Amino acid sequence: MNWLRKMSTNAPSSATSGYKRRASHAGSWYRSNSDDLDDELEGYLSNASGPGWTEDEGVPNACISPHAGFAYSGPTAGYSFAALKEAIERNGELSTIVILHPSHHVYLNGLAVSGASAIETPLGDLTIDADLRSRLLATKGFSTMNQDVDEDEHSGEMQYPFIAKIIKDADRSSIRVLAIMVGSIAKSTERSYGALLAPILEDSRVFTVISSDFCHWGQRFRYTPQPPQDDEEINEVYEYIERLDRKGMQQIELQRPGAFADYLKTYKNTICGRHPISVWLNALQNQSTQSSVRFVEYAQSNKARTADDFSVSYASAVCRVRRTFSGDKFTA
Repeated sequence: MNWLRKMSTNAPSSATSGYKRRASHAGSWYRSNSDDLDDELEGYLSNASGPGWTEDEGVPNACISPHAGFAYSGPTAGYSFAALKEAIERNGELSTIVILHPSHHVYLNGLAVSGASAIETPLGDLTIDADLRSRLLATKGFSTMNQDVDEDEHSGEMQYPFIAKIIKDADRSSIRVLAIMVGSIAKSTERSYGALLAPILEDSRVFTVISSDFCHWGQRFRYTPQPPQDDEEINEVYEYIERLDRKGMQQIELQRPGAFADYLKTYKNTICGRHPISVWLNALQNQSTQSSVRFVEYAQSNKARTADDFSVSYASAVCRVRRTFSGDKFTA
């Protein structure tokens, strides 16, 4: 990752003051017109059919969502955010949405919270949970993104329009958000941050969005594994890509961070949100509530067949938890 520039880790003097994060990718990665964007997202949410959960499997409290341009990943992301919509409808206590996202442009050996005071979207501004940010900064384990770093990173921003729409449609403007950038960290560090974040992400008032695309296949990504020649079930590259992705998805569903790390070491799959996913999986390992994780949608940007092709995979997962809402306070 030597192409990444190193991020400054100086925190602002006050966790409650900051900049308004601009919707810097509006008009390119997604529509900037509010009516057009609202219609587009409504279509994705409406087309996200239910995964066949039973009532006793619980209420959604987290999802994995892709972060490419909506023309590519929007239909898949609709399945992720249908879970957030359900969570808000069924859980009147929900008050904070935490977004765990990777870093594509800066090198970060740790985790960093957004320094923004508000997040702009074409569908309305999102309010930052400054209290939670202060709690995290008080642990001395988090740095703070500056405005340029925050606005350059698309993997968080591609979640914000969906979140803004769902909050607006539910008339729940009191819900706040906090984005956390997860850097390129070691397995032991993933475990430490997972343990630190576990009581926060377990809180009945918190919903977590984990931002990640899956396999990036092609010469432009320096990742071109080929199907084994003796495999009679796999004939095309895109079929092999899906097999690779689903091997990793299975470990995520089983909530096995160690096995997921072993999978990444073995196959080197270019899952850009592997560190946010791993931190979240380690948080699940440290929680007392029983969760179930299921992937509900999968797609690829292109059907790769030749060495000149390229492809990015998108996957939607939903985590549900069985519990009685108690209104417990944050215990970071």
